[in-house]
Amino acid sequence: MKEPASEGAPQPMGRRERSKQRVRERIYTSALELFARQGYDGTTIDQIAERADVARGTFFNYFQRKEDLVTAWAQARRRRLEERMEQSMRSRDDGVTVHLERCVAVLADINEAERDIVPVMLTAWVKAGRPLLEEPYTGQMFASVIEAGRERGEIAQDIDPLRVGNILRDSYLGLLYRWCQDPDALAPLQIELREILRILLTGVLAQGRRAPAAPPSPPPPEAAPPAAGGTRRSPAVR
Repeated sequence: MKEPASEGAPQPMGRRERSKQRVRERIYTSALELFARQGYDGTTIDQIAERADVARGTFFNYFQRKEDLVTAWAQARRRRLEERMEQSMRSRDDGVTVHLERCVAVLADINEAERDIVPVMLTAWVKAGRPLLEEPYTGQMFASVIEAGRERGEIAQDIDPLRVGNILRDSYLGLLYRWCQDPDALAPLQIELREILRILLTGVLAQGRRAPAAPPSPPPPEAAPPAAGGTRRSPAVR
C-alpha cells in the first residue's frame, strides 16, 4: 500500500507541469545562448522563439517581455548562492571567516561558470534598473554570516551586520564590473574576492598603530587693544 506523502513535502510535478518546465527552460537557455553570441540588445524575441523551436506566442506564455529573462537569470544565481550557503551555515564548528570565504568562493564559481554570458547579462541587469528594484540578496547573505559571527562573539557587538553586508556586496559588484571588462587583467575572481575579505576583516592600518591625529585648530586671533585716549573705533567704510 502506497504511503501518503508527508505534510509539507514537495509534491512531484505531473506530466503537464514537467512539459511546461522543459519548454520554459528551452526558451531561457536559447535566449542566453543568443545573448552570448550577439548581445542582449541585438537579440529579438522572434529569434529566441525560433531557436527554442516555439511559436512567438508561446514565448509570452512564460516571459511577458525580454527583460524578464534578465530577472530569471538573477533569480537562478540567487538560488545557487542560497543553496550552497545553506549547506555551509549548517556547520556550527566553522567560524565567520570560513563562512565568508565559502560565500565568496560560491560567488566566484557562479561567475566563472558563466564567463561568456555574465558581461552581457550584468549590463542588461543594470540597464533594466534591477540593482535599484531587487532586494540586495548578496548583501543580506553576507549580513547573515556576520550576524551569526556576532552572536558567537567573533564580531564586535557594535558592528552593524547589514552595513558590513552592504559594504561587501558593493565591493563584490565593483570587482565584478571590472572583471567583466577584462577577466584576464585581474587575478582569478576568487583570489580578488578573498583579498577584499582580508582587507575588511584585518583593516588597512599597520598592526599596533593608530591613525595620526588631526592637527589642532589654530587659536582665534586676539582682539587688538583699544586705541589710547578713547574707545576703539571701527574703520570707516569707503
